[in-house]
Amino acid sequence: MPRLILVGGGSSSGKTYVTESIIKALGPDKVTYITLDDYYKDQANMSMEERMKVNYDHPKAFDWPLMRKQIADLKAGKTIEKPTYDFTILTRAQKTERIVPKDLIIAEGIMALVDKDLRDLSDLKVFISASDERRFLRRIIRDHEERARRFENIINQYFSTVQPMYKEIVLPSSNYADVIINNDGVENAAIEVLVCVAKEQLERAEKGDMKRQAEPEEFSEERLAGVFKDR
Repeated sequence: MPRLILVGGGSSSGKTYVTESIIKALGPDKVTYITLDDYYKDQANMSMEERMKVNYDHPKAFDWPLMRKQIADLKAGKTIEKPTYDFTILTRAQKTERIVPKDLIIAEGIMALVDKDLRDLSDLKVFISASDERRFLRRIIRDHEERARRFENIINQYFSTVQPMYKEIVLPSSNYADVIINNDGVENAAIEVLVCVAKEQLERAEKGDMKRQAEPEEFSEERLAGVFKDR
């Protein structure tokens, strides 16, 4: 059965870059990658004007039932037909993508660590951190070059929804992370460490080890009682 790694973090924090670094190190034949951006709700019944008003950085913008089901299916070793999202028209594309689960599954997106059901499915939870300034500049470049957005619209969206929702919803989800990686554009060993951790998950999947890592009970009665014992 495959192992599942969730990679969360703010918009343009570098989630895709870090994920690609893991895939490059472990080999694409070992890793299945999906972006949770493809699970934005289908809005074909809405006008473009209505679509422009949607807060795409809020959990309500996502199709959670489908996302949970398909990731659970992948974790169970089942092939899925994943929707694809077209950011130029702000709704789902007509085509789907067949995704075959491999030994390691990496699912990345701003909401990756927000939902408890997804976290319960995962074997490793990663949060990618970057400064507000760095994320803002990356967002401007990406949305203009890859999504054909106007600079005025990019900036308005960033300050009206992206950054507020990052502080309210996305950033607090870092509390659930097993690993936090700083990706502020400087060379560091953090990504190499993450690759090693991902490799360990891959090796466990190849061996058929499905045990989840036990989390210590931080405030167990035994530990608290020990504080008051005379030494």
